[in-house]
Amino acid sequence: LMAVLAPTIVAIGDDLGASVGAVGQARSLTAGVAIASSALIMARIDAVGVPRLLALGGALGVVACAAVAASPTLAVFLAAHALTGLAFACLLSAGFAGVAAFPPERRPWAIGYVAAANALAWIVVNPSVGALTEGVSWRAAQAVPAAIALAALFAARSAAPVPGAPNPPRLRTLFAEGTARRWIGVELTAYGAWTALLTFVGAFFITQLGVGEAATGWFLAAGAGAYFVTSTRSGALANRIPRRRLVFGAAVLMAALVAVLLNVTQSVVLAVVLFCLVGLAAGVRTPASGGLGLEQVPNHAGAMMGARTAATQFGYLLGAVVGGAVIAGPGFGALGFVLASAMLLSAWLVLGVHDPLERRAEP
Repeated sequence: LMAVLAPTIVAIGDDLGASVGAVGQARSLTAGVAIASSALIMARIDAVGVPRLLALGGALGVVACAAVAASPTLAVFLAAHALTGLAFACLLSAGFAGVAAFPPERRPWAIGYVAAANALAWIVVNPSVGALTEGVSWRAAQAVPAAIALAALFAARSAAPVPGAPNPPRLRTLFAEGTARRWIGVELTAYGAWTALLTFVGAFFITQLGVGEAATGWFLAAGAGAYFVTSTRSGALANRIPRRRLVFGAAVLMAALVAVLLNVTQSVVLAVVLFCLVGLAAGVRTPASGGLGLEQVPNHAGAMMGARTAATQFGYLLGAVVGGAVIAGPGFGALGFVLASAMLLSAWLVLGVHDPLERRAEP
């Protein structure tokens, strides 16, 4: 649902008579709706249940893709992305909340695969959507995310229910926990930096290193592939190293790599290697941090994953706005230092997040 816009944005603009910037507002609208709807999900996910939330998200996703594909004007196209935001919030929150159905010792493995699936979507969707857009039309390309949403709808039938508290949590109950607030701050700052890099690193390759658009697409896929590799193997690391240390170390490493990538790199090969290394580190950080979030408020793991969806989507918005402003002013070098500072802030914040599994492991 989120990846489909990148390969189709130019064709959509040509068809609807709009600029790329105007079409790109669909991403902001999707994120805004996802943030707002996440508040409702936080309060109701225990009552609704993960299987029903998955089914709702899948159904909304299919309808959203159909509405986007049928849009006759830019206004209708943007309005249709309100449905995309709803579907995205349901699916992302339910996907991570479903990890709580696993016993604690299996959760690091499970959440690694959930996080990896996000990267896999970018690897699978972008090439197929690009081919359909070029060969048929951008409207036909909406069939790709619709098919994935339909698969989620059918998979929801066999999804295991997640145990939760009998009474839905109040939002103030979640935010009354200092460690939960701090964890949300970790996700917000880290995703603001990470998504800003994903948004603008393609432009860095093209404008600063002279790489063509087609090659840039492959380089971005390579970074997503690196993320996938470490995410699917992060469970073994989480079983050996405390999760706070994993999140801290990965965030510090990402900060250093991003600063070097956007300030020092003049070689295309080195830039690709550095971007892949950032992807490897992010693939460790994301599942480890998600696992921490599951443990912050007992019996309300689903609500915390709704908070995670809101935090990550707000990070998308914040990263895009701040990143665009920095590039338009001081440039990519300054952006590298801004993103590195945000990652270091997230690393510092995670040290204050409580991890009950560490206490259980103490002699």
